[in-house]
Amino acid sequence: MQSSFMIEQQSVSPSPRRTFATTALVGVLGLFAVACIYNSGDTSALRTGYAGFAAFQTPSAATQATSAYSPTGFRGMAAYTNQAAPESIVPRSNQPVMATPNSPKIYDGPYAAQLIETANAMVAPGKGLLACDESTGTVGTRLEANGMENTEEWRQAWRNLLFTTKGLGDYISGAILFEETLFQNDPDGKPFVDVLNSKGIIPGIKVDTGLKPLFCAPGENWCTGLDSLNDRAGKYYAQGARFAKWRTALKIDVAAGQPTDLAIEVASQDLARYARICQENGLVPIVEPEILIDGSHDIETTARIQERVLTTVYGKLRENGVLLEGSLLKPSMTVPGVECPDKSDPASIAAMTVRTLERCVPPRMPGVTFLSGGISEEDSSIYLNEINKVEKTCNCRLTFSFSRALQSSCIKAWQGKDENYEKAQSLLLKRAQANSEASLGKYVPGSQPSSEESLFVKNYVY
Repeated sequence: MQSSFMIEQQSVSPSPRRTFATTALVGVLGLFAVACIYNSGDTSALRTGYAGFAAFQTPSAATQATSAYSPTGFRGMAAYTNQAAPESIVPRSNQPVMATPNSPKIYDGPYAAQLIETANAMVAPGKGLLACDESTGTVGTRLEANGMENTEEWRQAWRNLLFTTKGLGDYISGAILFEETLFQNDPDGKPFVDVLNSKGIIPGIKVDTGLKPLFCAPGENWCTGLDSLNDRAGKYYAQGARFAKWRTALKIDVAAGQPTDLAIEVASQDLARYARICQENGLVPIVEPEILIDGSHDIETTARIQERVLTTVYGKLRENGVLLEGSLLKPSMTVPGVECPDKSDPASIAAMTVRTLERCVPPRMPGVTFLSGGISEEDSSIYLNEINKVEKTCNCRLTFSFSRALQSSCIKAWQGKDENYEKAQSLLLKRAQANSEASLGKYVPGSQPSSEESLFVKNYVY
């Protein structure tokens, strides 16, 4: 016999009075919720819907057909109505909500068109960059190694030799300067900026202030100079600079787990902040995440780490709203460590370099200007030439931004002597021509005088 206390479950239709009371309660609670939201200043709930509203629906409404089931609300409603929620419907409380966009817009300020024009001019077919932005200490070391002193007078004379080389503008589109040189005159009193412009060479400026140890990452560095960059960038533009360069250096040490995630993150964010600040001040940013060739790692390791670095860098550039069409990349070529037993042939280096770029670099980039990074003059030209012979899917131009690989033979030939002046300039011009040809995939190895001496300097700093 069934107990009198057992009640058979069955659908019960609510009375009109109950329905009216429930509706009134919902209305009062809704008004109260809206008042609370506006009083707190947070109106996000109004955009997404009041999640608890469905909890107060009447049982009769909730037991309608599946198509009438509301996805907005209360997960316990099915138990209340004795109806299982359709599995294909996700409650709104579980659905992703599109946030109001709060990242910076891609730069579209007054310099946007000029930035794009300048970036494309810098990677014009057959042209590349002369990097002569070495710090006072670094250029001084080179001068002293060749019989000169590290004084402003000698530094001025050296840069004047470079800039007054006849025909240099046929192969060089821009020159990266150190701050001293940007504000310096030639021996006749003419600003170096004007000397360069008269030859069709765009003046640029190195804007980072050097590397310092990265705390919590022993053996790794971070690049300084962001705190004062905005103030300095405006002055550089007023002086005639139209592009900038920021170099950060990452070292591969497999045993030590380097570069660490922290080092990559810091380097990438700093490069992105630098790039956006430069564009706001009219300077095309050259983004330079150098992978040092120190070490014994193989080329596959270099490629894997370089992909990781470049992917992170471009993610940060996007987050900071950098106009990619008005920027350039200056990466290392994808080569094995200098102490690796397998040196890799030029064709393999070229194929790996192009593969790395195509996996990481957005197609809107106008160009890539490779650094030489301690590779010899001749090898730098050969590698660049092979890179430009590889079949590519990207349209960006692949050219050079060399320092040691353009200047090494030149300064050794000069030795600070007047009688060697023209010979030194001739060697510079021939190295510029060789790399111009290499940027078009037309260089014949050995066709121009060069040095095959390695230019590698351990833990090199500018």
